Amino acid sequence: MAEIEYVTVWIGGQLFGAPVSDVQDVFRPTGLTRVPGAPAEVGGLLNLRGRVVTAIDARARLGLAPHAQGTTGVMAVGIEKDGEAFGLLVDKVGEVLRLDEKTFESNPVTLDPRWAAVSRGVHRLDGRLLVIMDITRMLAFDAPAQAA
Repeated sequence: MAEIEYVTVWIGGQLFGAPVSDVQDVFRPTGLTRVPGAPAEVGGLLNLRGRVVTAIDARARLGLAPHAQGTTGVMAVGIEKDGEAFGLLVDKVGEVLRLDEKTFESNPVTLDPRWAAVSRGVHRLDGRLLVIMDITRMLAFDAPAQAA
């Protein structure tokens, strides 16, 4: 039985999962600096232990309304992709789940197209759906989600 571990996060009331292998750390973003002319998905830049990190707003990426409190109280999932550091801004971070890969399913046809564009698939959990993020597509600015 092969298992996969996911760091779970909440975005707009929905449970999402990121493969543990893609996550470097979890932190509370501070000192976020907006980038003029950047796409709406770019929440800004921040300094994390002396390194410039691009903050990606998961709510904007998924077509959701901005967080009611702005960036106050949000969390970030630290990811490194192609030598660049990113912080994926999420509403809150949950637990690490270890799930059997046999319970992984393709995206339901009813999943919002913007969400499906950045999702690998889903796991059904006791009465809720865990949407598995495709981190590469979540961070790509040429993804279909941006045009949607």
